[in-house]
Amino acid sequence: MKGPTHAGPLVWLLAPLLLATGCLSNVRRPDLGGLYDRAAHAHHEERNPIIVIPGLLGSRLKDADTGRQLWGAFGGKAASPKKPEDLRLLAMPLRQEDADARVVADGVLDRVKVKLLGLPLQVKAYYHILTMLGTAGFRDESLGLSGAVDYGDDHFTCFQFAYDWRLSNAENARRLHRFILDKQAYVKRELDKRGLGRDEVRFDIVAHSMGALVARYYLRYGTQGLPADGSLPELTWEGARYVERAILVAPPNAGSIEVLEHLVKGYKPGPLVARYPAALIGTFASVYELLPRARHGAYVDARPPHRPLGDVLEVELWRKLGWGLLDPEQDEVLSWLLPEVAERAERRRIAAAFLARRLARARQFQAALDQPAAPPPGTTLALIAGDSQPTDAVAAIDLESGAVEVTATAPGDGTVLRSSALMDERLGAETWRPTLETPITWHTVTFLFNDHLGLTRDATFTDNVLYQLMEERRSRGL
Repeated sequence: MKGPTHAGPLVWLLAPLLLATGCLSNVRRPDLGGLYDRAAHAHHEERNPIIVIPGLLGSRLKDADTGRQLWGAFGGKAASPKKPEDLRLLAMPLRQEDADARVVADGVLDRVKVKLLGLPLQVKAYYHILTMLGTAGFRDESLGLSGAVDYGDDHFTCFQFAYDWRLSNAENARRLHRFILDKQAYVKRELDKRGLGRDEVRFDIVAHSMGALVARYYLRYGTQGLPADGSLPELTWEGARYVERAILVAPPNAGSIEVLEHLVKGYKPGPLVARYPAALIGTFASVYELLPRARHGAYVDARPPHRPLGDVLEVELWRKLGWGLLDPEQDEVLSWLLPEVAERAERRRIAAAFLARRLARARQFQAALDQPAAPPPGTTLALIAGDSQPTDAVAAIDLESGAVEVTATAPGDGTVLRSSALMDERLGAETWRPTLETPITWHTVTFLFNDHLGLTRDATFTDNVLYQLMEERRSRGL
């Protein structure tokens, strides 16, 4: 497969007729203000507070000791991956499991500040989601407390869960639980003050990209971490007690090939921003959890006849191919990460042990999410995904040089495949079936013609999300 398959032949045959009759022309945008104005003014007891969960790189990180921003601003005083001290702060420590306590999350990345030729610019990231919720009457706590928007004291209906995206998604699910308990108590107090108290406060979640994996793990396993013996946590749906509706936007449920490219080649946010080296990316636990499943045919041998390759979550493969932390050309970065270790061989040994732990935990995390299970009554999962952009689908791996080259694309949002968002288990099977097979029980599925972040700016996205949050009938009878 060399390109995306957007639609069957019948659609292409009908397209000229639809255009000629005007069915695809003169499309009008909906009057969202008129549609949802009454719902926006509904009493607080008639809807759930919202939690917004961003994806990978979607939360600002700062140095708690100095207040300096490490991620979320570029240029000026921002942390530079070219400076050893900055790089050590950005990295997860190689000789311990926990992150440096100095680094903390500092809000959702609603805007990215960038300098172009010395002039400051702002690139909107999650601004559109927060604005959409604000215009619908969901008053964001962070925006209200910061004074960015004057809500008075009425900012208890929307919350941003900013998190340290370098950590395992299982660890961030544990932190999400603490966040939910804190906000639940806060919402109850605010409702009681207004005479709107209710016996139970549950939340709705809008999660983008990797944030959806944090949400899914939390719903299934609550505060359980990944067991030390490599087994799977008990599927209790503990987190579903606190969440009624989870809207998952562009979730990489089956991973993303882009992640392998970043682990092997590093990550460059933009043309005017320094590259974040592969060894740095290789310290982030969450990134390995985003690797595609081999069973879906994501990896092939670069040599003809391009046979499918097995599991890439094996440390010996990374050692043989010189990937990421074990790339010989990354030794200078390793020396920055391990300044107390003088010997190159010892640095490599420490990195290999660290990598082996990360890969094993990633396999465990993926298996935990891949268990087929339906959420309990009263909790629903809604999917919003893109399926119009050519998206990396297959990586050819040279087993001699370690080079990685994308050789096929398929429909998606440019970052996450349609099949990954659905968690389509038909891929890679010897016999393809027309009926979707997935371990996830979806309540609704919506496809949009937009890219990974552009989905959140789409009027159709706004329309569907507001309907699901404000008007769609709930199991509790609202």
